Amino acid sequence: MDKRSLKLKRGAVAVLAVLGLLGAYGLGSLQPWSAAHAETAVSAPVAAPALPLPTGLPDMSAIVARNAPAVVNVSVAGKVRRTAEAPDFPSLEPGDPFYEFFRRFQGAQPHGEQRVRGQGSGFIVREDGVILTNAHVVDGADEVTVRLADKREFKAKVIGADKATDVAVLKVEARGLPVVKTGASAKSRVGEWVLAIGSPFGFESSATAGIISALSRALPDENYVPFIQTDVAVNPGNSGGPLFNMAGEVIGINSQIYSRSGGYQGLSFAIPIEVAMKVEGQLMKTGQVQRGRLGVTIQSLDQSLADSFGLSSPTGALVSGVEPGGPAAKAGLEAGDVILAVNGQPVDTSNALPPLVADLAPGETAKLKVWRQGREREIKVQVGRQAQVATAKAGESTPAVGGRLGLSVRPVEVGEGRGLYVEQAQGTAAKAGIRRGDVILAVNGEAVASVEALRAQIGKADKRVALLVQRGEMRLFVPVDLG
Repeated sequence: MDKRSLKLKRGAVAVLAVLGLLGAYGLGSLQPWSAAHAETAVSAPVAAPALPLPTGLPDMSAIVARNAPAVVNVSVAGKVRRTAEAPDFPSLEPGDPFYEFFRRFQGAQPHGEQRVRGQGSGFIVREDGVILTNAHVVDGADEVTVRLADKREFKAKVIGADKATDVAVLKVEARGLPVVKTGASAKSRVGEWVLAIGSPFGFESSATAGIISALSRALPDENYVPFIQTDVAVNPGNSGGPLFNMAGEVIGINSQIYSRSGGYQGLSFAIPIEVAMKVEGQLMKTGQVQRGRLGVTIQSLDQSLADSFGLSSPTGALVSGVEPGGPAAKAGLEAGDVILAVNGQPVDTSNALPPLVADLAPGETAKLKVWRQGREREIKVQVGRQAQVATAKAGESTPAVGGRLGLSVRPVEVGEGRGLYVEQAQGTAAKAGIRRGDVILAVNGEAVASVEALRAQIGKADKRVALLVQRGEMRLFVPVDLG
C-alpha cells in the first residue's frame, strides 16, 4: 500500500546517525555556538562579507500556493492474513543477509488477520470529487479516506484501479472542490524544472523540486507506461501525488523510485498525465480499461542485428514470435519483421511498441510500417483485445487462485503460446519455491492459459501437482504439495 520501490538490493536496517545540532547551536546547551565560546571572541567583531544570492533559479511558491489545495492525502486500511511462515519484519528475500537475523530474533507471528494501514497522495481532477492516485496505494484496501489540505475528510469510493499503468480513480461526495490543471508531458524536455507535492511519510502538502532527467523511460515489467524520470525527492507517501511543470500544470503522477535502501536516491519515475487521463476516462465510463493487442513477441535490435536485416540503424521492434491465429498472424506478420511505425508514429525502440498498441481500440485497423527482406512495406492489422486482468476495485486484487495454491496471477504471452505470470506467491506455492516473476505454463501436463483453467486443474487435483514453470530462459517442473 505504501510507496513501491524498484530495488537493486533490499536494505534491512535504517540507521539514523545522530550527529547533534549543527550550525549555530552547541550540543546540549541550545545556545549559539559563539556564546558557548565567548571567552575566545574578539572585542571588535568583523562582519563576514555577504554572499551573492543565487540567480536564475525558479520561484515555485506561486505554483505551490495555487495547487496545494487540490492535492490530497490518501489513507487506506485493509486486512492481511498472517501465518507462522510470515513474520512481521521487513520484506526480505530468504537470500538477503539480514533475513536470518530477523527470523531468529523476531520470530514468527501467530495465525489470523491483522489490520494494516497505509498512506499515499492524490490530486483532484474534477470539482465533483474525482481524484487520481496510484493503483498500488489502494490495492487490497477495504476502506479509503481522503483528507484535503483544509483538513476536511471524506470516505472515498474506488471507481477502479488499473494495475498495468498503476493508476486508480477515487470518488468523494463533494462539490466545488479545487482542481489541478493538466498539461502535456509530451511537450516536456529533459532538463526542465518540475515540482512534486504530496505526503512523504505522512507529512502532508510537502513540496520538492528537481529536473526532468529522461523521458519515455522503460522499466522492468512495466510495458504500458513511458515513464518520466526525474531527480525530484520522492519518498514513501508521495505515491499518487502530482508532478507539475513550471506553468503549474500536472504532467505526471509520481509512482516509483529506484533505490537500494527503499528511500529516495535521486531516481524517481512519474506516469505521464496523458496515460493517466485515458485510464481515468475509461474507468469513469465503463469501470474497466480496454487495450489493443497484436499477438507478437518482440525484442530489441543492436547494430549487429540491424546489419543482418539490412537496416542502417538499430531502430524498431524485431518480431521474434507470432501467436498462431492472433491478429498479427492473420494480417501476415512474420518472425523477423521489424516494426518501424504504428499509424505513422515511429517505433524507435522495442519498448515503444507496447504502449502504442495498447492505446489502440480493439477492432481498429492499424497500419504498421514493417521492414522485411530489405525493404519497407505496409501491413494492416485488425487490433485484438487484451485480456481484462489488470483492473481491480477496493478489496480486490489481481485474479488469484487462493486456497490450496495461494497464487496471484495474470495471463501473459510466452513465445508462441500463453501462460500465467505470478504476481504474488504465498502459502503452498511459496513453500514449493514458486516466486514472483515465474510464468506457469502447465499443471500436470495440461496447458493453462487463463486463471479459470488454472483453477479447474487445481480443483480436480488430489494432494500434489506438478507445475511447469518458465523462469527466465529456463523451464522446470515444480512439485507442489496441496495438503
